Amino acid sequence: MIRVLIADDHMVVREGLRAILDTAPDLLAVGEAADGAEAVCLVAEVAPDVVLMDLRMPGMDGIEAIGRIKARHPDVHVVILTTYDDDDYIVRGLRAGARGYLLKDTGRNVLLETIRAAARGESLLPSEVVDRVVAHLERPREVESATLSRREGQVLALIAAGAANKEISRELGIAERTAKAHVTSIFNKLGASSRAEAVAIALRSGLLSSE
Repeated sequence: MIRVLIADDHMVVREGLRAILDTAPDLLAVGEAADGAEAVCLVAEVAPDVVLMDLRMPGMDGIEAIGRIKARHPDVHVVILTTYDDDDYIVRGLRAGARGYLLKDTGRNVLLETIRAAARGESLLPSEVVDRVVAHLERPREVESATLSRREGQVLALIAAGAANKEISRELGIAERTAKAHVTSIFNKLGASSRAEAVAIALRSGLLSSE
């Protein structure tokens, strides 16, 4: 069972999301927060696997809340669900540590599959979001193809395919902790703070093919 916390300042939205989650036998809504500060506190209390996070909320906004949650609970995954279709918000949200970015007009099936992917430690972003992140990011001057080792290139390709660390270790025949170390090294070299951002930078820099 995937435990989900809903953070949104509109009660009708929270109720609607809970109703959608109730239709999925593998998902369980374990709490609701009306602002970012409440979401941070509730994560510690109800131990969700995934947080559905709005961005614009009174007091602490969603981006600050994501940063605090990821700093205190790195194993908790966040999916942004918002009405704000803005490139800057998308990039800031992903940099804060979100694994997904969805608009509130997203269909039910996409929403549920994104939650499941996040719970597995994967990043599942709509293609249009990836395209916009790539277009938004300036090519980092320090990123060159020679900065990644052959093994890191293999790991990066698997990250782009949505593989979690366990899947990377199995695919490459390496220990999971070694896979995690490669992922950390890639983040450091690319100046990325999330898998989605690493993929976007790599696409922009020519380290990955858009195909």
